Amino acid sequence: MTSGTATIHDIYRYPVKGLSPQALERTHLSAGQTIPADRLYAIENGPSGFDPAASAYLPKQRFLMLMKNERLASLRTDFDETNHILTIDWEGRQAARGDLRSAEGLLAIEAFVRRFMPKELRGPPKVLFGAGHSFSDVAKKVVSIINLASVAAVEAAVGAPVNPLRFRANLYIAGWPAWHEFSLLGHVLSVGENAQLKVIKRIERCAATNVDPDSGIRDLSIPHTLLEKFGHTDCGVYAEVTAPGVVAIGDAITALS
Repeated sequence: MTSGTATIHDIYRYPVKGLSPQALERTHLSAGQTIPADRLYAIENGPSGFDPAASAYLPKQRFLMLMKNERLASLRTDFDETNHILTIDWEGRQAARGDLRSAEGLLAIEAFVRRFMPKELRGPPKVLFGAGHSFSDVAKKVVSIINLASVAAVEAAVGAPVNPLRFRANLYIAGWPAWHEFSLLGHVLSVGENAQLKVIKRIERCAATNVDPDSGIRDLSIPHTLLEKFGHTDCGVYAEVTAPGVVAIGDAITALS
């Protein structure tokens, strides 16, 4: 199980599902929870059936997301966790800004989405929130982990640069050999001083990874390349937080025996 020293290279969260990542220097992990404010909001693409009073998992196809709506990647967003203000920049200027906890702020964001992608909407866009809910691609509250050496292996197979942000993970790890993360299924990872995460599932990749996170152009075929070159369509793993703690860039990550 030993593979040398591995460390956290990057930490990201995605406050609004499908919109741009937010880099963090450090964050606090709580048992059984996602990274704070990760996928805290989603934008409904037509009636989704989501009930904020009884928040429950729904398939990602009910929301705007990169697998189908690659134009979202051309937006740059910033989320202020203190006051829940979302700022959207498009083509180098501020295009919308709103407090997602106020009716006025929601209307401002939703009005921009209507203008930005009218042909892709199946109904009025609506920003969704549920107390304690995360609009993750899976029902469990998890932290997603990407091994940067595995991304390098994909890059070599594709024959073109592959931005690791295509995989929209929370923790990016440096120091593991390529695909080492798959051998960690069922194992508990110690991160930093106190946090622990149990690896529970490989992540099957979808067409969202084909979209360049800078340009919003669908320019590669990542799942097809994975299947053709490696015999699977997986990259990265999901882990459940089993012990709380603060994690930061540069922290060591080790598998407990």
